[in-house]
Amino acid sequence: MTALRQLSEQLLSGAVEIDQAQPMAPRFIAEPVAAGSYFVSSFANVSAFDTDDGLVLVDTGSFILAEPTRARLRGVTKRPVHTAIWTHGHVDHCFGVDLYERDSGRRVHVVAHEAVTRRFDRYKLTREWNQHINQRQFQSAAQFPGAFRAPDETYDRALTLVVGNRRFELHHALGETDDHTWVWVPDAGVVCTGDLFIWASPNCGNPQKVQRFPREWAAALREMAALDPEVLLPGHGVPIWGRDVVRRALDETASFLESLVEQVVGLMNSGARLDEILARVELSPELLARPYLAPIYDEPEFIVRNLYRLYGGWWDGNPAHLKPAREAALATELATLAGGPGVLATRASRLAADGDFALACELIELARAAAPADAVISALRAEIYGNRAKQERSLMARGVYSAVVEAERKK
Repeated sequence: MTALRQLSEQLLSGAVEIDQAQPMAPRFIAEPVAAGSYFVSSFANVSAFDTDDGLVLVDTGSFILAEPTRARLRGVTKRPVHTAIWTHGHVDHCFGVDLYERDSGRRVHVVAHEAVTRRFDRYKLTREWNQHINQRQFQSAAQFPGAFRAPDETYDRALTLVVGNRRFELHHALGETDDHTWVWVPDAGVVCTGDLFIWASPNCGNPQKVQRFPREWAAALREMAALDPEVLLPGHGVPIWGRDVVRRALDETASFLESLVEQVVGLMNSGARLDEILARVELSPELLARPYLAPIYDEPEFIVRNLYRLYGGWWDGNPAHLKPAREAALATELATLAGGPGVLATRASRLAADGDFALACELIELARAAAPADAVISALRAEIYGNRAKQERSLMARGVYSAVVEAERKK
């Protein structure tokens, strides 16, 4: 049994906990996964398929790790790359094409959904913003790219490619992104999901990123399951083998999203505010216990907020929040009523010690806004967020809270 298959089965059986095998961690393992099909486990995975005309790649690597990912692939096949399919335009999936062109001395034909080019235009416009996001989310100093390889061919809803007598069926889906592609390779029974499956709670609520689409995402997962794949190759994490297991993983991820959509939309239709919706939405414990639905990257609360934004806009329903007072003005007023910023900070510290980090963070933010130059409050703020970060399971929440600590230390 190969290393990736062994880990996959250990995760599914519970012999290894998903927190011990973080799907975002690069393993740099390349192995055959089906007939004429290879998989490279990296931060964002790369899949490769033999054809008479050369390899077809599904995704090509991140802007940071494309070269070590290519090197691992070359350990299992040295055939030239003919075509590359990008599942979407996130920068961990669509770099490294030039490395394969250098290998073969010929141009690689790149295929992607038509919205990928709009994404790249937006990335150029908001490069510095995306730099800040990555620093917070991943605690990374890597510079966000400013130049992007354009696809050679784009499509709208679906596209069938025939390369070297092998067929690759591309399907567009609104999901983690608006430019997402999933790929069905029928002769191998392989489905390449891109980031529509990542061995974690779907990345459908990222608080720092643009709109995601849970309802359409679930529908795409149902379409994949209906094909009865033998092998699932995910955007992050390890492959899954076996028709029954693959179907269950796809169906349960769809059910996870559908449950959130149904509950949030139902409560919105009843007139509930966002705060009430957040308090009332619940997910099945059985689904949350699945290793491929654990909230270790994104988490359900963030997806609820994303759904509210998608169907209801940015206003949370509280009339005071429509045109609110500036944070500093509100903080100063509340600090005055409480007896000073120090009183708020002391109470925040006590709440944090009791484990009520949500309320503690609210109060320490008020204290800091009322007294931004107070070194004692700043130190306490760093301590509270540092301790909160240790309590968080999702990488996104942990990254944001850790960034606060780092910012305070640099002051």
